[in-house]
Amino acid sequence: MTLRVAVRHHTHYRYDDWIMLAPHVLRLRPAPHCRTPIEAYSLKVRPKDHYINWLQDPFGNFLARFVFPEKCQELVIDVELIVRMVTINPFDFFLDEEAQTFPFTYEEGLKHQLAPYLVVEKNTPRLDQWLQGIDGEMGSKTIDFLVAVNQRLWKEISYTIRLEVGVQEVEETLKKKTGSCRDSAWLLVQVMRKLGLAARFVSGYLIQLAADEKSLDGPSGPEKDFTDLHAWCEVFVPGAGWLGLDPTSGLFAGEGHIPLACTPHYESAAPVSGLTDPCQVSFRFNNTVERISETPRTTKPYTEGQWQAIDSLGQQVDAVFQKEAIQLSMGGEPTFVSIDDHDAPEWNTAADGVHKRQRAQDLLQRLRDRFAPGGLLHYGQGKWYPGEELPRWRYGCFFRADGQPLWSRPLPDADEKTTFDLNQGKHFLQALGRHMGGIDPFMQPAYEDPFYHLWKESTLPPDVDPLKADLKDPLERRRLARLLQQGLGEPVGYVLPLDRDATTGHWISGPWRLRQKQLFLLPGDSPMGFRLPLDSLEVDPAHPHEPDKERCPFSEPDDLVAEPTVARWRQGFVRTALTLELREDRLYLFLPPMVRLESFLALIKAIEETANQTGIDPILEGYQPPDDERLHRFFITPDPGVIEVNIHPSLTWEGLKEKTIGLYQEARLARLGTEKFLVDGRHTGTGGGNHITIGGLSAAQSPLLRRPDLLASLITFWQHHPGLSYLFSGLFIGPTSQAPRVDEARDDSLHELEIALSQIPNGPVAQPWLVDRVLRHLLVDLTGNTHRAEFCVDKLYSPDGPSGRLGLLELRAFEMPPHPHMSLVQMLLLRALIAWFWEKPYRHPLIRWGSALHDQFMLPYFVEADMKQVVDSLREAGYPFDFGWLDPFFSFRFPVLGFVQLGDMMLELRHALEPWHVLGEETTRHGTARFVDSSVERLQVRVSGLIPERYVLVCNGHRLPLRATGVRGEFVTGVRFKAWQPPSGLHPLMPIHSPLVFDLVDQWNQRPVGGCTYHVVHPGGRSYDGFPINGLEGESRRLSRFWEHGHSIGPWQPTTAPAAGGRFVPEGSGQPLLRDDPLTTTREFVTTLDLRRVQRFENVPSST
Repeated sequence: MTLRVAVRHHTHYRYDDWIMLAPHVLRLRPAPHCRTPIEAYSLKVRPKDHYINWLQDPFGNFLARFVFPEKCQELVIDVELIVRMVTINPFDFFLDEEAQTFPFTYEEGLKHQLAPYLVVEKNTPRLDQWLQGIDGEMGSKTIDFLVAVNQRLWKEISYTIRLEVGVQEVEETLKKKTGSCRDSAWLLVQVMRKLGLAARFVSGYLIQLAADEKSLDGPSGPEKDFTDLHAWCEVFVPGAGWLGLDPTSGLFAGEGHIPLACTPHYESAAPVSGLTDPCQVSFRFNNTVERISETPRTTKPYTEGQWQAIDSLGQQVDAVFQKEAIQLSMGGEPTFVSIDDHDAPEWNTAADGVHKRQRAQDLLQRLRDRFAPGGLLHYGQGKWYPGEELPRWRYGCFFRADGQPLWSRPLPDADEKTTFDLNQGKHFLQALGRHMGGIDPFMQPAYEDPFYHLWKESTLPPDVDPLKADLKDPLERRRLARLLQQGLGEPVGYVLPLDRDATTGHWISGPWRLRQKQLFLLPGDSPMGFRLPLDSLEVDPAHPHEPDKERCPFSEPDDLVAEPTVARWRQGFVRTALTLELREDRLYLFLPPMVRLESFLALIKAIEETANQTGIDPILEGYQPPDDERLHRFFITPDPGVIEVNIHPSLTWEGLKEKTIGLYQEARLARLGTEKFLVDGRHTGTGGGNHITIGGLSAAQSPLLRRPDLLASLITFWQHHPGLSYLFSGLFIGPTSQAPRVDEARDDSLHELEIALSQIPNGPVAQPWLVDRVLRHLLVDLTGNTHRAEFCVDKLYSPDGPSGRLGLLELRAFEMPPHPHMSLVQMLLLRALIAWFWEKPYRHPLIRWGSALHDQFMLPYFVEADMKQVVDSLREAGYPFDFGWLDPFFSFRFPVLGFVQLGDMMLELRHALEPWHVLGEETTRHGTARFVDSSVERLQVRVSGLIPERYVLVCNGHRLPLRATGVRGEFVTGVRFKAWQPPSGLHPLMPIHSPLVFDLVDQWNQRPVGGCTYHVVHPGGRSYDGFPINGLEGESRRLSRFWEHGHSIGPWQPTTAPAAGGRFVPEGSGQPLLRDDPLTTTREFVTTLDLRRVQRFENVPSST
């Protein structure tokens, strides 16, 4: 994020007569050690008839000495700073070993140098008494000690605006317990000196900018941007140097603190000092701060004007959808992470966790209250992945499309502390059976199988007591201990056989006759409903009960009507049942499968009426209702490191805005965020993606099945524009990623895809299965997995069953945007393309990009150029999409690392993309695994104002293969390098390339004229303990690794190429001394320098 502000400070002294001014000294220029970049500075003083001399005082501060030869009636001082507000981590420093804990003492030489900053005031009994209160902090870490003292002073001394000249005495400040910033700063200076620490008084500007979002914890800061003269304290700690402490706020000094003068005493730090003739004076001043340029940032990606234009285009596309009857529905699978715990396994690699379940339940209730007040909460099971003990949970909310409530009774969530016992559950299930017409006599208790568990107990070692099993032991032992403590003779729950005849509306129930007389559950830890002994049930061959047939997805559904008030039932043989069990003092009611929505609604109505009658609220789990467009739904599920929300689809732009913005807002209130960071500070989104699903509310309405050429157009356009695949993606891209492009897999994929696309006709078709049959085996990854593809057709019209025949297409190459407006812009881009292709199908031959995919299109310049073509095409089609709306995505995916101005030339470094490949199989303690090699990174180097006949750009001694951009003097290139050494990765013997030194070499003089340095790791050797807690810390970590200096020293020695065959030319070759190293470029990477190639194999000729 780059944010530039203009700070203006106006001071006006008005005198009652014409007077002479003695020489005045102004300390209003940022000090040399100011860490915040000051890009411009201006000081204007009236009367204009004056002399000015710049000098530095004994402490290095800039002083402006003004001499006024004539009398005047006013003195006006105007200061303006142009400040680049980069994030500065005030704790990014080291301490010497002897200063790690407090107290410590300075060594004699240093103490002598710091003598002026150790002078203390005499006769300060209140201060001495105040210092006795910090004895308990002695012996703690120095950083913790400084924070504690600063915080205590902030809490005990109230801030007040005091217009009197000068600074209060320390004793007076402690007595009043109030003071201005000057008073608190001088008090802290004396506190530090009394403790034996060198401290100095700092006068400067304080810049505070209003936050884009309100804080969830504590104050959010100023309501609007603010600046003023301020004062704070700096203390000297060996190893770290001068550290700024602001007792007015209780914080360490950051990028908003602009020091002007730092001195041992406040008298020599006054902003303005000087004498005048005797007179009366009126004084006024004004301080303002103005934002003059802002790059898009994740908390505020668009201005209000931009968002209004985005919304206007969304309405325009909606009008086309309505006119053409496209009937497109759009949904998604956004993912979220915790904003409190970035380091826990459940928010990085693990799929489940206690905190993750709590956050998911909170979000589920919030989304229900916002989108579906009459919705039904359902706690079911999701997918079961290899290596995991149980299937993952899936929390769902179901609500009727007609707006009628599905569940009116307040429903407790699974985290509520109300407890029940099994007898209450038995009473509830009996009441439910009576309410359904009197089927309660068929209810029977269910038990765990004692013979199985006695056998399992006998297999334990003789020295293990299962009743005292350690919870850290395997799942089997924990289960056995729980069951033995409960008692195998006690029922686990109760079962009520149940089904429904959708034709007649009769409930069907009957006794379950078992050979063992009692109902023993199958061993396991899943809910009872998944462990019923169905294979042991008898079947009546004379009157077998046939389950209801599923409704055809292309048939028109009937309106949902009210159920009769009197329930009817008949006896029969059924193989499904309601089950109720007690787990962790909560009652769980397991719902049986229902193939018709009418049957499910009738069951829910009976359950709610029974809950009203008994006052018992069970948690509903088990099978979810059948897919039906008359019932909407959304789910919250766990994925490794994230929570995934399967949001219900929208037909209109307004509905899409409401759901997307509402989801982000409710997730934040549930303490879930949309950003994660690597240890080095880079944004990674959430890591779980933001897959977009398009289709129709039903398979019959899906425009992808009605017009298969729409999907053909999307596939072709995406293949023509790699920027669409890479701009919105995450860091894990390439042929083995979660969403590879169609041309990143087999060599012949484009040849086969062109044949397949030629078989898809333009216009409507009558065969809904056509598009699936033609494309299913081509839209896959390297292993043939249809789910892990950029265009996933698993739910389009799969032959596997009705759950895959929903008419939905999933676009998986979308990372989770950090802001809802960015997510909406992604979907608007897709909606505009669909509207265009519906009117005019996009049918063209596919492009053979070859190695350019992983060479040029890994660099932000080429992605930007490609996306400009996409935007231009949309604009020509009549959709005024603004390319500036994509700026936040470029800032998010390709952050600027730094830039340096070298005369008329500017050098800019940005992050680029790098495909991460899956390695070979390896044996781990969890089984066979294939690791991802993320050791290689890439960055883009962009240089402007370059004269190629004279200057060349080199990195670590090797010439970069510059590519002209079409702008005079502007070139771009990429650098691949090994960033870290993972346990498993390619080229394990090769060390990392750190630092990267970039030199701009003058070939005529054979010397570098300047350069910059990019450190792959912290230049001071700092090893971070965890991930950045927010974007500000992430930015500070990135900026700390870039230096605007550090070019190679001495005359330039060009890299020599390996010896090769040639001939002697007496008059010389006429070629410049610095030549292209044949190892720096290959046929595969003509725009990128691969440092791995030139470092390890310098003496091996290139194969190219």
